[in-house]
This record gives sequence, C-alpha cells and structure tokens, in this order.
Amino acid sequence: MKKDFLALSEWSATELENIFSLCRDLKNKTKAGVPHPLLQGQTLAMIFEKSSTRTRISFEVGMFQLGGHALFLHSGTTQMGRGEPIKDTARVLAGYCDAIMIRTYAQAAVEELAQWAKIPVINGLTDMYHPCQIMADLFTVSEHRSNYRDLVYCWIGDGNNMANSWINAAAVFGFELRVATPKGYEPNAAVLARAEAVGAKIFLTHDPQEAARGAHVLNTDVWASMGQEAEQQLREKAFVGYQLNEQLLGLAAADALVMHCLPAHRGEEITDAVIEGPHAVIFAQAENRLHIQKAIMATLMRDKACS
Repeated sequence: MKKDFLALSEWSATELENIFSLCRDLKNKTKAGVPHPLLQGQTLAMIFEKSSTRTRISFEVGMFQLGGHALFLHSGTTQMGRGEPIKDTARVLAGYCDAIMIRTYAQAAVEELAQWAKIPVINGLTDMYHPCQIMADLFTVSEHRSNYRDLVYCWIGDGNNMANSWINAAAVFGFELRVATPKGYEPNAAVLARAEAVGAKIFLTHDPQEAARGAHVLNTDVWASMGQEAEQQLREKAFVGYQLNEQLLGLAAADALVMHCLPAHRGEEITDAVIEGPHAVIFAQAENRLHIQKAIMATLMRDKACS
C-alpha cells in the first residue's frame, strides 16, 4: 500500500526518526562522494504553482544523486493550468512517473492529488503545511543537539504554514512549543485543536519575549508569505515587536539555535546580525533540505517499488 508525505501528523515519531536515520546515512555518503543510486531509473514529477529556489533545486539534485530523474512542471504550462481536473492529472502522471511532488496553495489540492494518484505524493509546500522544511529543521537540530526531543522550541511571527507544521511536529515528537503571534495572526485553529487532543505541549502567546525566554530553538519566517504581498504594509504594522533580534535572542538559552526557512527579509522579521551570528544554523537548514528530501523520496519510492 502506497504512502504519501502530506503532513507530519500522518506519520509516527518512529517512522520520522527512521527517515532521519536514512538522511544521516545519505548525507554522509554524499559528503564522502559515495554513490547511492537507490532510485535508479525512477522519475519524480515536480508540479509548481508557487515559485521556488530551495524546493526545486533540492528535489531535482536529490533525484539525480539517487540515480533517478526529476521533471519540472510549471502549472501554467500544463493542462492543470487550463482547468484539467486534478484527478485526471493524477492518474495520467501515475502512468508515467514513480512519485509526484507538488508545491501549491491549497492543501485540499495536494490531498486530492494523493487520493487519485497510485504513486506517492509529497507536499512540497501549501498554505497549510510545509512538512519537508520541518523535517530538515528538526534534522538540523538533531545534528547540533542529541536531545532534540527534549528541547523547548519557539516560533515567533505569523501563524502560517510553518507554524502549523511546527504544531504537528510538537504533537508527534512531544517537545514543548511556544508560539508568539500578533492578535489575528494565530495558527490554524483546527491544526491546534488536533494537536492538543493528543496532549501536545503547545503554548500560545502574543508576547514574543515570553515565548523566547529560556527557549533552546528560535524560529521565524517572513511576515507576508507568497500570495499575501498586498498585505505587506498592514502586516509590517501588526508585527512590530516580533523581530528576531539580538535583544530577543538574549532572553533565550545561552546556547540557543536560531532558524529561518528562507528567503529572509533581513532587517524585517530577523536582523542581519542574528542571521550571521554564532547561534544561527540557517544555511545548515537550507542544505539539509537536500538530504532529508532524498531520505523521504527513498522511503516512499523504495516502498512503492517493493509493493
């Protein structure tokens, strides 16, 4: 039976830690120049409705390193862009390819694609979730802190797809998560309710200093994500005081890690000094997108090949 990677909440902690283990092995082989063609001859269809730097490059390079091939499909140049039903596209791609990665707006579109495709579907980003990024983030923390499941994590800024995904991660792995957002910009209520129903340790606040105090990992993201550009000025006013700067970092644990999924608006949600400072592991995060996504693809596509 095929398995998809649509949200962390659909996977157990053991399954995700198995992906971390495979990621560690693949990263070591990559660094040592050891070939690892686990997906020799397989093909990944990559559908993009949102622009991308890290997602496209990491998946494309990852498939190459795994011995497979990735196809870049911009929705505007496919029949999906002309109104072809998702369920038709899903079945056609399943006849040509071995897996699909999609980066789009609606989570419902990803779920419909997975429902109709007989091959694994990977959520490369939606407005609701960004599961591959969170996996790269947690893997990065595990490289720096062996007790990554026992740390206190802090999210500062918009209650967006990253915040929702961190909530899912807290529910799966059991760590404490503090989320600081302005009023009216809280995370998705349904996502939060599902996490709390399984006993997740999540604390919401409108005070970023309260969230940051003593935290071991601090995260942030842009204040206006793709599709929200018209709200930029409104959001700049609402998010005053939510900048991840040296003063806020000074409230965290002495060895705190700073994370940002990029791209960053330096001087807005995070300062240049913090990005370039000794606490930041931001570019390690970015590199680990490659390694974790290779592990996700290998997990899904090898299982598919054996089914």
